[in-house]
Amino acid sequence: MPYRILIADDHPLMRTALSQTIGQALPGSEILEAARFDQIKPVLDSGDGVDIILLDLHMPGMSGLIGLMMLRSEHPAIPVIVVSASEDAVTVQRAIDYGASGFVPKSAPNSQIVEAIRAVLDGELWVPAIPATTESDVPDLAQRAATLTPQQLRVLAGIAEGKLNKQIAYEMNVAETTVKAHVTTILRKLGVLTRTQAAVLASQMALAPPPPPVE
Repeated sequence: MPYRILIADDHPLMRTALSQTIGQALPGSEILEAARFDQIKPVLDSGDGVDIILLDLHMPGMSGLIGLMMLRSEHPAIPVIVVSASEDAVTVQRAIDYGASGFVPKSAPNSQIVEAIRAVLDGELWVPAIPATTESDVPDLAQRAATLTPQQLRVLAGIAEGKLNKQIAYEMNVAETTVKAHVTTILRKLGVLTRTQAAVLASQMALAPPPPPVE
């Protein structure tokens, strides 16, 4: 059965490798690509439908898990597999807690990538065999962040990047008072008192970039 699959990754070689792997395993499928987070929305809003998204957490504009939550909030019916160079147990667990249906390390063999895609397309959850994390605050923060609307998640992404309210308002094309109202609601929903505390939580959700490959 042919599928429409969106590969969202800023590395051209990674997109090419994934596209070739999918083309061989699922012949006839249409492969779509996005190199930045803001290129994903036009594809999903085109009306033609996408069956699954392969998503890099660290592509430009992504803001890590915040971008993942925005994607899941706006398109809850489309499953997402995170394909990441970060392979630690905490990152994997966080990705699942924040709405991913699967997680595949970029170092995984092609057979594992195909296995993950087929499992998620069948409605299953797929993660690599790694030691379980004991980080107890992940589910709690995920539950609180899940109450944020897509607009509030965009504001939170701006807070994570250290932007001022007026900068966020300009980028979202809304009044600064609207952003201030969103900030107030975000603080309440996240259970914090200050913008700084919200920024700390947001930075946890944004995730640190993976280490560069060893030459």
